[in-house]
Amino acid sequence: MSKKRILWVDDEIDSLKPHIIFLEQKGFVIETALSGDDAVAKVRDEQLDLVLLDEMMPGKDGLTTLEEIKEIRPHLPVVLVTKSEEETLMNEAIGQKIDDYLTKPVNPSQVLMVTKRILDAKKIVTESRMKRYITDVNKLNQKLFGGMQPEDWLEAARILAGWDLEMDQSPDEGLLQTHAGTRKELNIEFTKYLEKNYLDWLYSDERPTMSPDVLRKYIIPLLEGGNRVLLLVVDCMRLDQWFTVEPLVSEYYNINRDLYFSMLPSATPFARNSLFAGIFPDEISRNYPDIYAEGDEGSLNRREDQLLADQVAREGVNLGSAIRYEKIYDNTEGEALARRIADFYQSDLIAFVFNFLDILAHGRSNNVILKEIAGSEAAFRSLMTSWFVHSPLFTILKAFAERDFTVVITSDHGSVLCSRGTIAHGKRDTSTNLRYKYGDNLNCDPKDAWLIKKPEKYRLPKFSLATTYLVAKEDFFFVYPNKYNEFIRLYNNSFQHGGISLEELVVPIAIMTPK
Repeated sequence: MSKKRILWVDDEIDSLKPHIIFLEQKGFVIETALSGDDAVAKVRDEQLDLVLLDEMMPGKDGLTTLEEIKEIRPHLPVVLVTKSEEETLMNEAIGQKIDDYLTKPVNPSQVLMVTKRILDAKKIVTESRMKRYITDVNKLNQKLFGGMQPEDWLEAARILAGWDLEMDQSPDEGLLQTHAGTRKELNIEFTKYLEKNYLDWLYSDERPTMSPDVLRKYIIPLLEGGNRVLLLVVDCMRLDQWFTVEPLVSEYYNINRDLYFSMLPSATPFARNSLFAGIFPDEISRNYPDIYAEGDEGSLNRREDQLLADQVAREGVNLGSAIRYEKIYDNTEGEALARRIADFYQSDLIAFVFNFLDILAHGRSNNVILKEIAGSEAAFRSLMTSWFVHSPLFTILKAFAERDFTVVITSDHGSVLCSRGTIAHGKRDTSTNLRYKYGDNLNCDPKDAWLIKKPEKYRLPKFSLATTYLVAKEDFFFVYPNKYNEFIRLYNNSFQHGGISLEELVVPIAIMTPK
């Protein structure tokens, strides 16, 4: 690797000879200039990595020189060396985008420290990141060896999502590949864990928080305590996606974040109905037989407002006003809602469901341009952040930050980036979802999917006497034998949900109070 080249600009450069020798011994190449004009000429004619610039020089002073350097090479790092720490001077220098400053008299170690911070930052950060990553993964592996508990899986999902975001800032190909392998191994083990423990969760009072428990745990106590609550359910929002927007929201709210498990299938007709109803789908089917009567996937969530109202009443909460519920499918509807948001300020409980992310995830599969823009999980996170910043959802959040409301934001499930197709066998009327299916006498390779022959045992509704379910494992998606190549072409590298993965089943929930 070639040595880094530093230009030191000072009209008394001879007095800095010991500093220059020290830096050269540390492996840097030092160029010198006695004036601002000489410095500008060298910046124009030579390839440099850093400029150390004296602020007080005869003729062209440091700030004027800095301005001309930035016009020639806007991204060349500059450290201002100054005798003064006057606030106005530093504000002006910072406004011209200095990368750091040193106050005279400087000593060699100070110069070396700021130089290494700027020139070797990427290398230092990469080495530190790898060490921290290995430490985190080793801790997870130790827990895997000793036996994971539900809270350990939630922590594993949090760690993975946190690393997703850190790698977005400075991606390293080797570390990205390692991270992908870690995620794959954890999802394999998580699937094995659920196969052994999921049934116990469904029938235990000691189970981890699941979809039917969310309102009872987080919303009902707030209402009982006299708090007014805004519940925001962002369909198909993953933990890593929430992490990308949480800093934006934290400017307006104090945030207490928690995690819970979506039920299976990790899909809207089951997980979100259970969230609003406070009961599992088999009980929903018994109490509201029309909801699952026809099995039409598009209409299975048409009664969420009633499910919510009935759960609140069943918990014995008396509200001073009617529950307000709205479902928002696109930005046009969201903008219309944001314009009339003042109409909701007198309510004790408000619930808004935003479907945009789910539509975006599914639309990506059928839109070439969208698939190019959001070709990876990192790109999809970036796209989600761009949408959020300009979304009516953020507008509504900012509006309620000025009101006496506790805001709870969550999702019903996440999604997983699918990369492997597996053949599913079923009749013509089998449901169409790519990560879960229900229908009569379904079948699939047991290595790739979980076959549920008795839905009632798994707290799921039956659509006929012979109803069975298939739930995809890890990153598999279902294809039909007669359309195998077509489905692989359309849906490989697509975001889907309904199956078993940490990305789908571990759901963020944030309880937020205005600052």
